[in-house]
Amino acid sequence: MLHEVTFLSFNERDTVYGWIYVPAAKPKGIVQLIHGFGEHSRRYLHMIAAFVEAGYIVSADDHVGHGKTAIENNSWGDWGDKGFHTMMEDEHKLHDITVEKYPDLPYFIYGHSMGSFIARDYMSKYGEELDGVTLCGTMGIWPDLKSAHDYVETIVNSGKAKDADPEIPQKLLGWMFGRCSEGVTRGNEWICEDPEVQRDHAEDPFDAFTKPCTNQAYLYFTQMMDYITGPEWAEKVPKELPVYNIAGDQDPVGQYGTGVLQVSNWLIDAGVTDVFTELYPGYRHEIHNYSDIKYDVEEGIIDFMDANLPE
Repeated sequence: MLHEVTFLSFNERDTVYGWIYVPAAKPKGIVQLIHGFGEHSRRYLHMIAAFVEAGYIVSADDHVGHGKTAIENNSWGDWGDKGFHTMMEDEHKLHDITVEKYPDLPYFIYGHSMGSFIARDYMSKYGEELDGVTLCGTMGIWPDLKSAHDYVETIVNSGKAKDADPEIPQKLLGWMFGRCSEGVTRGNEWICEDPEVQRDHAEDPFDAFTKPCTNQAYLYFTQMMDYITGPEWAEKVPKELPVYNIAGDQDPVGQYGTGVLQVSNWLIDAGVTDVFTELYPGYRHEIHNYSDIKYDVEEGIIDFMDANLPE
């Protein structure tokens, strides 16, 4: 069964489009899938199918400025004007819609890349509502975050919030190509070595990756990263919340494993008692899109959720 749902964004402007995928069996839990920057939730259909087959309801939406939400609202790369918590609060609205339809089920979150940043924001405010969180392709301390933030903030404050400065993506993301030995042609080589994955990502008409993003949206992005970085963030996470932190050890977003471990250590040092970290050797950012390990990645997430179902 499939539900398409819509709701008013936290930004009070956009209608967010989401989907709830329901197995043809008694569900044992719910997992909310949070996609990353410049993409959309249906890039995860293989994973969604695996979760549904394992007995989980899957809820997912396309963020403001992304995917179908952007197309229907004519708002590519524009997150609105209500601040960096917008996407997190939208995910909480989707949580409430899903729980209203399917109450009294264990609830998990899976967030990839920027989706993991949103999940980290979410778990620091609404973590008590969750039975577990999978962070995939997350980051520790963003390189030169303050200088990028200050650059973008200056532009936004000059009255160019809704413009798209072409220098910002390079300043904020350019370091991600450091280990792309094949060179840079499409601009997304850091996600995965497979040229077919790169092509599919680059040519996807629901992807906003190659479309301009507003200066204000980039400012919100840097503010979100600042908010979820360090021990202060980890202290806000419920101590009993299980966390499964996974990534490729050649993922630049996770700083080749070191940033991933930073996040786990922040949580452990803050007293979060159930944190498990798994790095996949030799793989870049989208470990769920590698043909040789995607089944293993999905199985690991399912095993994590199964192990944390209430008795």
